This record gives sequence, structure tokens and C-alpha cells, in this order.
Amino acid sequence: MPRANTSGVALAESDDPQTDTFNSSGGRTTWVGRLSAVFGDDAGVLQDQSFQLLFLANVLPPLGAALLSPVLNSLTEPLGATTANVGLMMSAFTAPPILMIPVVGVVADRYGRRPVIIGGLVLFGAAGTAIALTDSFRTALGLRMLQGVGFAGLTPVIITSIGDLYTGTEEATAQGLRFTGSGLSQTVSPLVAGVLVGFAWQYPFLVYAIAFPIALVVYRWFEEPVDADATDADDQGVREQLAALRRLVAQRRAWGMVVARGMPNTVWLGFLTYNSIVVVDLLGGTPTQAGILAALGSVSYALAATQVGRITAWFDNRFYPLVGMNLAMTGGIAIVFLAGSLRVAFLGAVVMGAGFGVSISLYRTIITNLAPAALRGGLVSLAEGGGRLTSTLTPIVMGGAIAIASRTLGYGPAVRAVGVGVGVFAGGLAIASLVVVRTAPAIETPE
Repeated sequence: MPRANTSGVALAESDDPQTDTFNSSGGRTTWVGRLSAVFGDDAGVLQDQSFQLLFLANVLPPLGAALLSPVLNSLTEPLGATTANVGLMMSAFTAPPILMIPVVGVVADRYGRRPVIIGGLVLFGAAGTAIALTDSFRTALGLRMLQGVGFAGLTPVIITSIGDLYTGTEEATAQGLRFTGSGLSQTVSPLVAGVLVGFAWQYPFLVYAIAFPIALVVYRWFEEPVDADATDADDQGVREQLAALRRLVAQRRAWGMVVARGMPNTVWLGFLTYNSIVVVDLLGGTPTQAGILAALGSVSYALAATQVGRITAWFDNRFYPLVGMNLAMTGGIAIVFLAGSLRVAFLGAVVMGAGFGVSISLYRTIITNLAPAALRGGLVSLAEGGGRLTSTLTPIVMGGAIAIASRTLGYGPAVRAVGVGVGVFAGGLAIASLVVVRTAPAIETPE
């Protein structure tokens, strides 16, 4: 059953009463009771088969970049690439979702979440695995683009499906646990890829084949979370649906949240892009220590995301937690870039990671409440597409800014200044957007 729309209470009021799906049954198992001590009272979502299947499907999307990151240099010779252009293997994956995610969102609203997730899993797995069968760099880039299209049918639709199934602190807990799974996947997969590439360059790509059994499991047991009548698919044409989505996003509360949602990606990508330069070039560390710094950030956001349900229950609204988490990201990335020692940089990564994990999960729980079921997938997809856009642009903008600033400051100080500037810009714009959302009138559902 689709849950109620709570579009009018995103940041200004307390959450609507949640459906007490797990607390009212009286049959909570011992292991879930123990997990409640760690994750909060809504840890019972872990017992729900629908959440378990969405969590399983969510294992795949983080592998798109994380699995490839440590093996790029090993691909130059077998694929006929160069050290200058092998990075296109990452861009070819991240670029297509910018355009495809909003389209996929509308498709998911019109035809349902389940077929889109299954199709995304199959395309993601097939395109990724097929790279192991080619020795052409151009073909590999084309397959990575197809894999990016498959990605567009996964993360945004999984987030939307969680919003369909749960409300209030229960949804916040589910979104946080989903994001924790992403963090763990991003932490483990580079280690797996590093081991496999030692045997043959093709082996890391074969990991993507796990998408096929996961797709079969989702096909067999996952039930469509949205009733057909809720989407009005039979009565509403695609043009009318897109027009309704545009009217929704034009409202201050909606576009303010879309802007705010993209800012954590700016901070996180800024950190990941210049992490090794800060550690090796500015602090005299090693690539291994740079890897530890990145891993600390990932583990921090994975652990922090498990507490989103509790944080939601502690506060009457989500404005103050989000302001606090944006300040944590700003302060954390500033500490990393200004650090005079590795210990200080490690502290900054932990603070920044915690802010990233909590804020992005809270944003997602709010955005899923801003739209009715018929437009929820489209709005979530627009917000996620915005996050992908900022992820793609951040390294480019930072590189240009550092090149300009280096002329007067020198390279090292320029890197530090731009890194801090990115944190201040992202945090300031996010908080300003949250103020806009807080003071905006409630969402009017487009006719």
C-alpha cells in the first residue's frame, strides 16, 4: 500500500504519525531487539522482506565507481588507453545518469518501481560484465555508458520505493540503513578489485555478474510498492505528468530541497578528488595513508547513517539537524585541507563523513514526502540527478580554480584555499536553501 503524502511538513513541523508496522506486532525477534539498541526503535524494518530486497539491490550501484577506482592504471595496456584518457572510464559512467535519472523517474511513476529496478539490475550487470570480453577502449567506454543508464534505474528508484513503503522515523531509519549499505559496499569493493586484478585485468568486471542472481531474486519476491491507481498511469499522459512535475518543482519548497540535496556531493567529491594530493603532496604521506583517509570518511558516513532514525525522533523537525550536519561537513573538509598532520586530517575526515552520511539520508526522507505517489519517483530522480551533476562538475571546477589561484598563491596554498572554499560554498548554499524551504508555503499538489 502506498503511504500518505506528507508534503506540507518537510522542515516546519513534526512528522506525520508513522505506520506502526513492526512495533504493534508483538513478535519482534530477539536479534532485532538487540539491533534496536544500536539503530533505534525502528530497526524492525530489517525484518521486512521488501526492505531486505531493496537493500540487496542497493549493493550494486556503489560498485559502478568504487570497483573500478583502484584498477584504472591496470587497464591502459589491455584496452589500448593512456594514462591521460583512462579516466574517461569513470566519466562515461557518471555522465549518462545526469540526463537519464529524471526520465527513469517518470517511467517508474508511470509503470511502477519493480520493472525499472529489475531492468536496471540486468543492464548494469550485463554492460559491466561485458567489459571483460573486449580489448577495445571505445567499446569499453560505450559499455560504461550503458552501465550508467542501468545505474539510473537503481539508486533513485530504490530510494523512492523506500519512501513508498515507510513514513516518519521508520522511513528515516530505512533510508539511513540503505546508505550504510552503500558505504560498506564502497569500502569493501576496492579491496576485492585490488586482489582480483592481480590475477587478470578482466576479473574485477566479472564481479558485476552478481547483478543477475539479484535481479532474479527481486523478480521472484519483490512486490510493487505502489498501487496502479496511485500513479494514474491510465489516465495521465506522459506530457501531462511531466508538466505536473515541472509545476511541483517550481514551488519554493521543492526546488529549495533539490538544491540543498546536491551540496553534500560537492563536499564529498571535493574530498575524494584531492584526498591523495593533500596526504602525499602536502603532508608528505603515502598512497596507503591516503587510502586510509578515504576509508575513514566512508566508514564514518556508513556508521552515522545508521542513526538517522534516532536523530529524526529526537527533533520536532529536521531543519536543525540538517544545519548542524552541513556545518559538520564544512568544518570537516576545512580541517582536512588545512591539516598540518595526518592525525588532524583523519579527524576532519571522520567529522565530514558523519555530516555527509546523516545529511544526505535526511534530505532523501524529506524529498520522498514532498510529492504524491504519482510524482514521487520523478521528484526523487530530479534531486538525485542534481547530485550526480554536482558530483561531475565539482572536480572540473576545483581544478580550474586551483590552476588560477596557483598563479598567485602557489600550488599547495591554492589547493588548501580551494578545498576550504568548496566546503564554505556548499555549506552556505545548503543552509540558505534550507531557510528558503523552512519559510516557504506547503507544497500544493499539481492537478
